[in-house]
Amino acid sequence: MSQVTFLNRQALHLRPDPARVVVRPFKPAIEPRDLNPTDRVRANHIVERVMMLDPEMAAHQLADVLENFQGRHRDLLATFEARADEMEDAFSPHAGFTRVQRQLVGAYFLHEYSFEASALFNPSIVAHPDQSGAPEGSRRFILSLRAVGEGHVSSLTFRSGCVAADGSVSVDPTARLATIPRVKSWISVAGGDDVEVIFRPDEDISERVIFPVTLSQSNGIEDARFVEFEDRGRRIFYATYTAYSGTSIRSELIETIDFVSFRLSPLRGTAARNKGMALFPRKIDGKYAMIGRQDNENLYLIYSDDLHSWDGGVAILKPQFPWEFVQIGNCGSPLELDEGWLLLTHGVGPVRKYSIGAVLLDKQDPSKLLARSREPLVRPDPSEREGYVPNVVYTCGAMRHNDQIVLPYAVSDTFSKFATIKIAALLQSLQH
Repeated sequence: MSQVTFLNRQALHLRPDPARVVVRPFKPAIEPRDLNPTDRVRANHIVERVMMLDPEMAAHQLADVLENFQGRHRDLLATFEARADEMEDAFSPHAGFTRVQRQLVGAYFLHEYSFEASALFNPSIVAHPDQSGAPEGSRRFILSLRAVGEGHVSSLTFRSGCVAADGSVSVDPTARLATIPRVKSWISVAGGDDVEVIFRPDEDISERVIFPVTLSQSNGIEDARFVEFEDRGRRIFYATYTAYSGTSIRSELIETIDFVSFRLSPLRGTAARNKGMALFPRKIDGKYAMIGRQDNENLYLIYSDDLHSWDGGVAILKPQFPWEFVQIGNCGSPLELDEGWLLLTHGVGPVRKYSIGAVLLDKQDPSKLLARSREPLVRPDPSEREGYVPNVVYTCGAMRHNDQIVLPYAVSDTFSKFATIKIAALLQSLQH
């Protein structure tokens, strides 16, 4: 069956916007505890130079900074003061700082970062926790996206929108401002750091940007696969993602109930040493279940009693058709249908061309393969071949709405689009 029969590409594009910026700490003063002796000397030199300004000049310089940047960020003076609080090691050799001087010092140790200047891609989608105001037959959603800026550093950003009863998708306007969250708690645990970050509830969802916080994430929070998880009537949103330090990768987990407060935790075990893990939306036979790819080639089914520890697993899917001969991987958490677990997959074929397919797994025993797509559901069409990484379509998760699958997907690691797929036609197209 031709993909044209059941795939409806929508005329909606989400492109990166370099005008959206956040303020971030910059070297030589990321955190006082991270500074080497040379950086500490440089930091103290900057502070000394600010101290040498007479009060009138310091006030003039601060006013000039505010005139240039205040309209681009929320509560800029409070941000300057918070940064100054983090710089106590640089302040300690000095005495008698005025509030203006502290705010000015804070400004010197921040910089603007255009977090989506290069790309906005690899989306995942879940139902919005607040469905109030949704028209009859429609469903509000939250979309997560991987944003990439200077230095190829990846962060996590969001959009909200609605899918109508007929399957048409709309995305809410994007806020002009963007903010990174406040670190609420930081605990060192086995295997890394457990961090909780929190945004202001009055900020629009599209303002919220989760930027790398820990050392393991320092070069990227990549490819979050969000899933709405049900456990004894309690709803939690989890997302597995790849933490990239610049030299190594590992899988980590995000937990939230409201998309305001987020907990980021490391995952332990042999199965968490690679990327591309995706959590089932509920326990199976009393255990957590995950789809992973430990060997860079095949897909594995893994069970665990501990959400944060994953070992072993059994290979359930291997490359079979030409479009996936190089490797296969998951494209987000499985979707539960009456017929079984629908798992979207990606396959890599000739000339490193990425396409999206699907498999159907048994609902009681997901290690049993019921059907799979002989041909891709989505492959790069002529308008989707060019970009940062050519010939790639990719998604980190879809959502069921009535009789359709809402599929956000990325184009050539650059921008994102939407398609909808009729479930009945999709299942009919799979090879049993």
